[in-house]
Amino acid sequence: MKISRIASLVIVGAMVAPLAAHAQDKPAANAKVWVKDSVVTTKVKAQLAASKVSSLATVHVDTDANGHVQLTGKVASQAEKDRAESIAKATEGVKMVDNQLTITAK
Repeated sequence: MKISRIASLVIVGAMVAPLAAHAQDKPAANAKVWVKDSVVTTKVKAQLAASKVSSLATVHVDTDANGHVQLTGKVASQAEKDRAESIAKATEGVKMVDNQLTITAK
């Protein structure tokens, strides 16, 4: 009876070990980077929404771990494209802005 319990524990341990090893593959630092990125993205989106320019509410904002922001989507004019870029550049935590916005006629 003792041998079958020990064998069962060994088998269960062998099955659980890969799961534990996989969980250790992801460093905790990634979670911190993601939170930082989402905070910067949220700040940029909030500033764009506060500008009261309706087409800026549809601008997509992506931020990487280095504070580089990419703006994508469609705006109505060059002035709105420039405004979105200046808002993003003025936002705390933003180091660089890649403005990929396209201008579409209404």
